[in-house]
Parts: sequence; structure tokens; C-alpha cells
Amino acid sequence: MTNTTATEGQQRRALTASTLSFTVCFAVWTIFSIIGIKIKAELGLNDTQFGILVATPILTGSLSRLFLGIWTDQYGGRLVYTLQMLTTAVAVYLLTLVSTYSMFLVAALGLGLAGGSFAVGVAYVSRWYPKEKQGTALGIFGMGNVGAAVTNFGAPLLLVALGGAWQDVAQVYAIILTLTAVLFFVFAKDDPVHTAQKASGKKHPSFVTQLEPLKNLQVWRFSLYYFFVFGAYVALALWLPRYYVGAYGLELATAGLLAAAYALPGSIFRALGGWLSDKYGARTVMYWTFIASIACCFILSYPATDYTVAGVDGPIAFNITIPLELFVALTIVLGFFMSLGKAAVYKHIPVYYPDHVGSVGGMVGLIGGLGGFFLPIAFGVMNDMIGVWTSCFMLLTIITSIALTWMHFTIQRSEKLRVPELRGPRNLPELEGLKG
Repeated sequence: MTNTTATEGQQRRALTASTLSFTVCFAVWTIFSIIGIKIKAELGLNDTQFGILVATPILTGSLSRLFLGIWTDQYGGRLVYTLQMLTTAVAVYLLTLVSTYSMFLVAALGLGLAGGSFAVGVAYVSRWYPKEKQGTALGIFGMGNVGAAVTNFGAPLLLVALGGAWQDVAQVYAIILTLTAVLFFVFAKDDPVHTAQKASGKKHPSFVTQLEPLKNLQVWRFSLYYFFVFGAYVALALWLPRYYVGAYGLELATAGLLAAAYALPGSIFRALGGWLSDKYGARTVMYWTFIASIACCFILSYPATDYTVAGVDGPIAFNITIPLELFVALTIVLGFFMSLGKAAVYKHIPVYYPDHVGSVGGMVGLIGGLGGFFLPIAFGVMNDMIGVWTSCFMLLTIITSIALTWMHFTIQRSEKLRVPELRGPRNLPELEGLKG
């Protein structure tokens, strides 16, 4: 059996099980966006330390994507996915037993394995579908990013219901993840490619062989795209609750709800992004994503400014800042286009690297995930150093502009190689009546 001969029922089963599991994993992966604020208060952390804390799980989740993706190519997604979730559940439970900042960071490294589930799921799901349907299928799978919204919205409510103890929230997450791992192993099946390999007795490709495509500059360009559309998405999902509390003085429950309003469209429209990539091409969708994102981030970059003007009775001081309603609306639009972009990036991979989806997808996911690690730290450092909350969006504007520029000039160069006539002079010919 190959990915072109699997029945629709088998495809739906694999996609449903993988997407639900990824949703739970993503909710666990971003748990520090809520409980981290409680831990920050308990330990008296500054914004830089808080940024490091919420970003640490993202580091492990990013680095693990490469070898988890390769292991999925070698041993099949059903086994690797199950073991990854069970290992992460143990780390989440152990988190509740530590009390010092350094040990929180160690525990967070283990919890971060939840993020590695993406590389496993991409390799597993893509093997069930033919190329012309992989964009849509991977887009639906990527909707598991909604786990960030689940945590931003649900964790504060769970925190209140459990009496404000973040340790209880973490234990509930550990139990849910364990149950998810068991159910996935029971209901999921080995993918057709892995089944065929076992039946033929063919040896698994070596680890080094799987790394061969990483020599291509194209892989690193895709990785930069994902650094923004996914890494920045995760970073903002982690940072926005803190942003709303610090910049707008909102309560944690309200801040979590508004952060969920950003995270939700950043997840659920990924399936739409996959469909649009199948229909109009991934390049086109990436152009839409980058142009819209630059516009949103540029507006969001406007810092709060104090002004003083002369009045009849003396100077009048007032502050100009982005209204909360406009800020929330722009983050929702930003999340929507990030969602489209995430699907478009992964539409490229099975097309260009059909035999190395695990390794290439793992590397792209690794670099993208590192955005979710470095960016929250950068946000915290900039906030501590210059005290401008909108500096995070200034940084994102620069990153997105670089990605758009690289993509555009690479496409232009490839078109000139494909159509040599484009290299020549492009001046209009002289008109006969104007000669002499």
C-alpha cells in the first residue's frame, strides 16, 4: 500500500487522530503562557527571566523536531508519536515537584518535547495522501496549533476552578496527554509506506542519508519563512498575555481571552491556507502572508507617546497609543495570515522532497520553532532595556521584511533562469514616428 492507494476512511482516521493529538501537544507546549505568570510572581522574575522561562520548552520542541522527524521516516509515526507523548507527560508531571528557577528551566526542557510532535505528524500524515491533496491534509493537521488558544482561554478558567494552584493545572495536562497517547496508539495504524517497508524487508535509510537535503539553500529559505509564520506565532501566543497585563493593565483571565483571539485564527485557518496553496500555489499565498503581516506589524509597532501642548490654563499632557480594540483586531488579522503562511510553507516540502519529508520538515520546523524560543527572550530583553512594549512588533516587522525580500529576489532569479529572455534589456522599442 502507498499513499495513493489508502482509502478515504483510512486517510480520515489517520488525519483525525494526528490532529487531535497535535492539538493536545500544542496546548501542553504553550502552558507557560498562563502558569508562567503565576510562577513569575512567586519567584519575583523580571521580564527577561520570564521570557527565558516561557521560551525554554520551545527550544526542546524545536531541536527535537529534526531527530523525531527522521525517526518517523525510519520507524513510523504511530510508534514515535506515542512514545513522544508519554515521555512528555512524565516531564509535565515532574514540573510540579520543582521550586527553584533553575529547576523550572530543566523541567521546561522536558516539557518542550511536546513541540516535537509536529515533525512526527507531518511525516505521518503526508504518507497517507497523494501530492495533490497533501497541502489540504497538512493544513488540517496544522490546525492543531489551536492548542495555544485552548491553553490561553482554558488554562485561566481551569486555574480558577482549581483554586489558583498552577501545579494542579499542570497535573491535569499530564493526565490528558497520557490518555491521548494511549488512545492514539490504539486507534491509529501504521502508515502505508512504513507497512510496505516492513513487508519488503527493506532497510531504513541511515540518519546521515536523511540529512542530505539539508545541504540545499532552499531548505534554509523555507526555514526563515517558518521562523516568522510559526516561530513568531508561538512567541506572540506566549507573550501576549503578559503584554496585555503589562501594557494595558488587564486581568490575567481577560488577557488570556484576548491572546486566544489571536491564537485561534492563527490555527483554524491553516486548513484554508493548505487549500489555497493547492489551488493558487504556495508562492502566491506566501506573498499574501508577508505583505499583510508587514502592514499589521508596522502599525502595531507605533509606541505609546506622551505629548504636551499649550493650553489656555497651562500645558496639557496627553498620551497617544493604539486603542485596545484596534490592537486586538490587528493581532487577529496577523494571526489569520500567519495561519495561511504556515500551511503554504509545508506545501512546498512533500513536493520538493518527497522521500525526506521527515528530515526536511523536521529542519524547517526546528528553525521555525527556534523563533518561538529566541523571540520571547528578545521581547523580554528589549522591554527591560528600553521599556517600549511595541518593540516586539518592530522586531517582527524587520524579520518579515527580510523574508519577503529574500523570497521575491529568489523567485525573480529562478524565473530568469527558466526563461532566459527575461535577462535581456526591457526598454520599449523606439516608435517609428519619433525617430530622428
